[in-house]
Amino acid sequence: MNAMQTPMERARVTGPGPCPTIATARLTLRPHRMSDADAIAQSLGDFEVSRMLARVPAPYDRQDATEWLAVATTDLNEGWSFAITAGDDVHIGCVSFERRGGGWELGYWLNRFYWKRGYMSEAVHGATARFLMRMPGTDIHSGIFADNVASLRVQEKTGFRITGCSDVFSVARGAMVPHIETRLEPGDFRPSAPRH
Repeated sequence: MNAMQTPMERARVTGPGPCPTIATARLTLRPHRMSDADAIAQSLGDFEVSRMLARVPAPYDRQDATEWLAVATTDLNEGWSFAITAGDDVHIGCVSFERRGGGWELGYWLNRFYWKRGYMSEAVHGATARFLMRMPGTDIHSGIFADNVASLRVQEKTGFRITGCSDVFSVARGAMVPHIETRLEPGDFRPSAPRH
């Protein structure tokens, strides 16, 4: 690493640093813990959740959650993986930033019993705001399966724009699924996400 690099240039090389804890209006986003395995297994064991994710198998059990957490909770993980918690540290979902294909990708999911309350918009907005504070000028890629309109609304409220369409294999569905690709470009982030 060049000693003459600016902090922004060093951040682009090394990533955003340790995963912080973020408080939003109703939620706390914190680093995952191994003790989250049961809650993750319960949420992703619901096919209504796992079918909207590309890499999550169905059925999904505690061993799957433990194996994922073993990677997500290590210092070797360059990105951020937040546990979305409500109330008394109740794990209800995940929002993450992962380095893939030379860029950064946003991913997220929420326990089905917490849908339609604006929690996902609140979590994605809070996490993205902090990520961009650490990684200014970064493009963030994401996407949704075409039958997940609610997820597209979450991204649009944050400033993501549709950039293309493709077919992506869904492990849970065992099939190729139409996928809408999105991207948040520098300067497009919306400073506040409306609550519903």
